[in-house]
Amino acid sequence: MKNKDQSHCVKSPPARLGFLRSFTNQKTTLHSVHRFQIYSDPQMMMTGASHKIKIAPDEFQIPRVITPFPAPKLSHLPMFQGDHKESLYWGTYRPQVYFGVRARTPQSLVAGLMWLGDEKDDGKQHVMRHFCENSQDLKSFGWREHNGIDFGRQELLDQDMVLETSFLKSKEGSLGYGGDWSVRINLINKGLNDEVKRTVHVFFYLADEGGNVLKLGKNVLDLKESSLLASGSRADVGKWQMHLKSEAHVETHYCGFKTPDIVNLSDAVQKNLAVQANKSVRLQLSDTSEDSSSIYVFQISTTTQSTIDIAFVSGIRGESFDVEQRIMSLTGSPLSSLLEEKHIAFDAKFKECFHLSEKLHSETLMVGKAAIGNMLGGIGYFYGQSKIQAPKMTQAKSEDEFLLYWPAELYTAVPSRPVFPRGFLWDEGFHQLLVWRWDFRITLEILGNWLDLMNIDGWIPREQILGDEALSKIPKQYVVQIPSNGNPPTLLLVIRDLINGIRAEKFNKEERDEILSFLDLAFLRLDAWFQWFNTSQKGKEMGSYYWHGRDSLTNRELNPQSLSSGFDDYPRASHPTEDERHVDLRCWMYLAADCMNSIIEFLGEKGRPVTVDYSSTVKLLSDFNLLNQMHYDHDLGAYLDFGNHTEDVRLVWKEVTGEDGRVSRELVRETFGKPELRLVPHIGYVSFFPFMFRIIPPTSSILEKQLELISNRSIVWSDYGLLSLGKTSSLYMKYNTEHEAPYWRGAIWMNMNYMILSSLHHYSIVDGPYMDKARTIYEELRSNLIRNVVRNYDETGYIWEHYDQTKGTGEGGRVFTGWSALILLIMSEEWYVLAHGSYMLGDGKQEQQWETEGSEAVFSEMLKKGSSNMKKVAAAESSSDLSEGNKGGGKKKGRQLDPVLLGFKVTSNRIMGEIHRADDF
Repeated sequence: MKNKDQSHCVKSPPARLGFLRSFTNQKTTLHSVHRFQIYSDPQMMMTGASHKIKIAPDEFQIPRVITPFPAPKLSHLPMFQGDHKESLYWGTYRPQVYFGVRARTPQSLVAGLMWLGDEKDDGKQHVMRHFCENSQDLKSFGWREHNGIDFGRQELLDQDMVLETSFLKSKEGSLGYGGDWSVRINLINKGLNDEVKRTVHVFFYLADEGGNVLKLGKNVLDLKESSLLASGSRADVGKWQMHLKSEAHVETHYCGFKTPDIVNLSDAVQKNLAVQANKSVRLQLSDTSEDSSSIYVFQISTTTQSTIDIAFVSGIRGESFDVEQRIMSLTGSPLSSLLEEKHIAFDAKFKECFHLSEKLHSETLMVGKAAIGNMLGGIGYFYGQSKIQAPKMTQAKSEDEFLLYWPAELYTAVPSRPVFPRGFLWDEGFHQLLVWRWDFRITLEILGNWLDLMNIDGWIPREQILGDEALSKIPKQYVVQIPSNGNPPTLLLVIRDLINGIRAEKFNKEERDEILSFLDLAFLRLDAWFQWFNTSQKGKEMGSYYWHGRDSLTNRELNPQSLSSGFDDYPRASHPTEDERHVDLRCWMYLAADCMNSIIEFLGEKGRPVTVDYSSTVKLLSDFNLLNQMHYDHDLGAYLDFGNHTEDVRLVWKEVTGEDGRVSRELVRETFGKPELRLVPHIGYVSFFPFMFRIIPPTSSILEKQLELISNRSIVWSDYGLLSLGKTSSLYMKYNTEHEAPYWRGAIWMNMNYMILSSLHHYSIVDGPYMDKARTIYEELRSNLIRNVVRNYDETGYIWEHYDQTKGTGEGGRVFTGWSALILLIMSEEWYVLAHGSYMLGDGKQEQQWETEGSEAVFSEMLKKGSSNMKKVAAAESSSDLSEGNKGGGKKKGRQLDPVLLGFKVTSNRIMGEIHRADDF
């Protein structure tokens, strides 16, 4: 996850070698100053254990770690070209600012909004609102509606004023690529009489990242005769103009700058305002511009209860009358009508996608809409080069030196606009569980963008800080990515979900074909990704894995963090070694192998090179006996990590003499007991991974124990959701360093609660002795989560990063919509399905096997209802001899249908209760 301070052989096809040769002919700079020669065999490059690619020798070749994976880019698939690409060209793809518009191209025209707040900074200047801040300066802000393509409406509550921004695109009459777009800014009194108005200064800017000169409108200071603010010409959109329309009284001023330094733009504007204030005692821009300005800032001064429309038209070729007609259609009452149509369409699609009952409280529906609106409105476009830690065998002299990844673009959702406005690998899988239900094509393109960032070894940098704006929002120490560290492969959760969506007939033939085409091209990259994990993160024991990247030398951290796991400070073995076994990573690898196996079965072999026997890997990692031998603690009844561990570790104050001879008191780690190889006795989210991934047979007494742990108020249960770390843990709510507050040591996180709820739902409908217990816990936990998130949203206006374990109050990042937006799937009871595969008992027997279309049928009779593709039977067979730990389930015979796999919804807590086809809802 984010840091809390911020934050098997296959030969590559010969056709791809030309690309590698051209790429490796470049001389590569090691930042800051050193050059180096390639540090691997110039005759052979290998990915992971096996991908062998011969290349011509060269004096200089780029290091493997910054060499792109040699396969066609997924973003170049035909489905992402043509109308699809153009329809997504312009958008609100700048999540880091309160409102911004750009195109999905590296050097775009960029538009944005700033305004002056009421409060003043230390220098007695009014604070300029521009970049999103995680503070109480704004009472609330966020998208109330957004469709991810051509419409969005946002509300920002600043003291006693609501600033409402709406965005709309139109292709009607436009000859420019991507069409025209319009921005509406409504300034509304909050809690005051409409007649009581106050002056508001908003600043709308337009910049050309490519440095193209912008032309200022002739009558900017008096827009009565002409509404033109600026114009110009670009290769992508042709001739363009930007106009301002308002029926309110507005006063306009401007300033222009030659260099489009958007990161420091608000400072430059503040400086300009200060100079003018000293001259004229008026709060207005200078009405001057530098020669060849490529950025203009327009000050629009008016009062509350005013509406400002800004229209951008492109591809201008004809008469001015045509341009004026287009401007009129994107402003005033025509714009009002268009926005109302989009609002109605958003509501209709929301109902269609999520099937939320109208009987739900309006507050609950509002939170659901905010969840999907903010998720889609938070999608951004980034371009730049990641900074990668220099491999040890280069000439790097210090940690400040790094390698630059190749220039890359990334279209992605972000976890939180004010705190984490950039791409995070493991977050994105959770994001897309929600997004694909709204628009699967957006999901496929985002998945493709991430997979295109893979290097030749199959590694993907876990955090993407691309471009100056992204860099401005992260501390320096977290920028450089470490190529030995991974991140949970949650993208495979989404791919698994899409495959199950096809099986459940949630897509028509055209949509199904697009998904299959994507999977066909993605397979080679997914296979390499699996190989990277399977080789770089494997443990000493067969079927064991551990997260690399923990600091074994630190004397500052109470428990060395595992940032790569996503769980940051969640307690692992006290003394990191290669003997560690992490149960969560083992389960992620099970998911990955099962997903790859499903893709192969679904697509067929087709001569595709398969580097792993995925079927055998699935059987190994779902072997219940082996899992229990490695990770199960019979005394605690919990699954635990294994490693070199002692509980007798504390942070103590010590006097430390620095290099300058000064003595200071610092909090350092001391070990008072001898660590030994053992299970690590901390119960929390990690303990429930075998439960989340449904490796536990439904008749096993271990399942009953998991249900008891989940519902135990003395461990992880609360009235607001499940705690990340049990209260019984010695590190529960403990600081990890002097300044690092507990993060995953008690707080309630939505992504893991969603995963656990999904499995509670699964075990409540799969035949077994603990169905009723699972159903009871499921219903109460779901109710607790919804009630708490809605309460917090009603009180604060935000969906939060995590929630307090004792009071349920929102904490961490605001507008964390992000995986906290999964609350919408919890409301609509949309769960991920991991139904393919078996419960392996370790003796060659399978307790349960789910069969799918194309497999040998367990029943002689197939359920036939609807079209032929509904021939999906889920067969549950119980073993007569259960493995150790399964006692208590008893012998179970007969077969049981799982209606979820057939596209049904179950409206009873018994599996044979009232069942409807999904189409009926």
